[in-house]
Amino acid sequence: MRTALATLVLLLPLAAQKVQLNDGEAHGDPPFLIEEGWRPLLNGKDLSGWRAQDASRPNEWFTTTGIRFERLLSPTRLLGVPTQGPRILNGPTGRTVNLVTEEKLGDVELYLEFMLSKGSNSGVYLHGLYEIQIFDSYGSTEPMKTSDGGAVYHRWIDNKGVGGSAPSRNASRAAGQWQSYQIWFRAPRFDASGKKIDNARFLRVLHNGLSVQNDVELEGPTRAHMPIPEAPLNPIMLQGDHGPVAFKNIYVRPLRPIINR
Repeated sequence: MRTALATLVLLLPLAAQKVQLNDGEAHGDPPFLIEEGWRPLLNGKDLSGWRAQDASRPNEWFTTTGIRFERLLSPTRLLGVPTQGPRILNGPTGRTVNLVTEEKLGDVELYLEFMLSKGSNSGVYLHGLYEIQIFDSYGSTEPMKTSDGGAVYHRWIDNKGVGGSAPSRNASRAAGQWQSYQIWFRAPRFDASGKKIDNARFLRVLHNGLSVQNDVELEGPTRAHMPIPEAPLNPIMLQGDHGPVAFKNIYVRPLRPIINR
């Protein structure tokens, strides 16, 4: 009995430590709760660290303590009371400017949670250039497209969509429910003269804990990207002008190799 108790006492500190999982799979609670190295991009109070992409337009994004969704009375809206809080909402109508981090990032792992109203549309742009689509695809029985939730959105060349990557499955939840993305992103590479020598890549994307993208090469920026050049470091952008969307628990950490177990 004493030996067993002594072993238990020794194991308890190890069990309490955060672990290095990073195998490209979901592990129950969000990764920022159980793995090392994550830091928040929302401070839980205000929009410090973020700015409007277009400073000439009104910025209606606000922080709040809670998001309300009315499935029967107003399913195409999300409601919140502007106050200090850990969630952000793109205004009362869901039609406002895109929101951009002040910080520029390179290779990065990104975790975030989002909520859509019925029929809504948004996106998260790594480096402000390469979009993982956020879309209300719940219940769709059609083949997945590059405009569906979990897609790498297509480029826009000669007035038509080019490339992109449809999600491997429809992992979308119903409007009004919180959903998550976990994204492993590798930035483009440049030589000493500034010439691009390797394209950016989405190494993996989990939508609600399910794999939807694996090792997708990005030959260039996707549609509606920020008017900035590809670079080793660039900001993250949240699309704000395509319908009501809320975000919470936006966390990043430096990109680490995915462990093949």
